[in-house]
Amino acid sequence: MKSDVSASVSSLIIIPCLNEEKHIETLLAKLSLELDDMNARIVVADGGSQDATRAIVARISAEDPRIVLLDNPRRIQSAAVNLAVETFGRDCDYLIRIDAHGDYPADYCRRLVQEAVLTQADSVVVAMETVGFGPFQKATAFAQNSKLGNGGSKHREGAKGHWANHGHHALMRIAAFESVGGYDETFSHNEDAELDYRLKKAGFGIWMTDKTRMIYYPRSSVSTLFRQYLGYGRGRAKNILKHGSMPSIRQLLPLLVVPVFIGAFLAVLNWAAVIPFSLWAVACVGYGFWMAIGQKNPYGPLAALSAMVMHFAWSAGFWMELLSFRGRKVS
Repeated sequence: MKSDVSASVSSLIIIPCLNEEKHIETLLAKLSLELDDMNARIVVADGGSQDATRAIVARISAEDPRIVLLDNPRRIQSAAVNLAVETFGRDCDYLIRIDAHGDYPADYCRRLVQEAVLTQADSVVVAMETVGFGPFQKATAFAQNSKLGNGGSKHREGAKGHWANHGHHALMRIAAFESVGGYDETFSHNEDAELDYRLKKAGFGIWMTDKTRMIYYPRSSVSTLFRQYLGYGRGRAKNILKHGSMPSIRQLLPLLVVPVFIGAFLAVLNWAAVIPFSLWAVACVGYGFWMAIGQKNPYGPLAALSAMVMHFAWSAGFWMELLSFRGRKVS
């Protein structure tokens, strides 16, 4: 008997996916259990996986028609969600966005719907708890869960339920999503913050829930972490260029990393030029050791390295996008 409020509305659970053979079967097994108590369908929008992901989803879909495999020729997550809503969302009240590279409580989707119905929010966002396994991944998780890596972001650290301007995307009212045009598919990163800006401008409410959260697994190498945050920086710059929305203080500080790094080369003319870069490096390492001692976590010093990679890559991506935009404008 479907007595849960989540059964009284219809939901479209969307999983943007690319080469996730290690995670997708376990994730679908967990989510499919929720379908028994919901009026919902799961759509795996695959961007052209080259591993066994598509075969796994196709097999599961053959056994459970509530799970559907959808081709996403544009590959990126923003296009995946837009396409799934366009294809299957016509008769649905809510979309629920799931990250294939994450983990979720057993009642995650139902909690989101309950919060949406209770608060009448147009979007329900969640906090992220980052968890790692190998040494570098554990250190990166430690950094991303701390102010050193997230700058005090509430959707990273978690907070009491409140109305917010932005958070990790979890649930959205499809009517609100479509009324603002869905995700901007020119954004490969930061598409969530860009959409939140338009939602707020249109008068829609975003609720940060404290009733559930997701678990995220960070990148496990320096190179993949660098590329990820390079994209984040470019996405944030595109958001500013599109809307004129200035970054917050917590984003302005890492924005200075690349300029002070370049400025450090002027030390050949004056040794004082290296001071700003040195202060940043010492502050990161010092904070890492402080975390290691204060929280009795041996990954503190390595977390400082992860944070420095994130800061530098984010700053580099931001300036690359800004300069490339200026170049296109001049041309």
